[in-house]
Amino acid sequence: MHPIRKKRLTIVLFLLAGLSIAVALTTYALRQNINLFYDPSQISAGEAPVDVRIRAGGMVEQGSVVRDTESLKVEFRVTDFSHSVPVEYVGILPDLFAEGQGIVAMGRLNNQGRFVADQVLAKHDENYMPPEVADALEKASKSNGSATAGGAKPATY
Repeated sequence: MHPIRKKRLTIVLFLLAGLSIAVALTTYALRQNINLFYDPSQISAGEAPVDVRIRAGGMVEQGSVVRDTESLKVEFRVTDFSHSVPVEYVGILPDLFAEGQGIVAMGRLNNQGRFVADQVLAKHDENYMPPEVADALEKASKSNGSATAGGAKPATY
């Protein structure tokens, strides 16, 4: 092989190796930061991973909010009107958090099937619902063949 071609081939191989390493490291770093959305039906069915940061969303079940009088601990249930999941949160809830309202909670599912949230987000006005929550509620109401409880309807976009 000619020395110039050999030198070019070596340079191209080093560039390909460097590019492959950069893509692999970027993919690994991004994979660590992904938090997928699961609705209560998926969590109840065991589709959600345990001890992995995920987002769970739905409506806060009526009559399910229990506040600890000694701390900021709050327990409630999130529902898509076909299944519900217990959620535990320690912290200050958003001002718009209320029973019958749509929320998205970020946290981890523990081995007992309880979702331990480290962040709770509430919808910001009466017309908005996160798209994932709206889709999950619509899918659940279609599978049940009934309207959503309390007259609440998912927003359309």
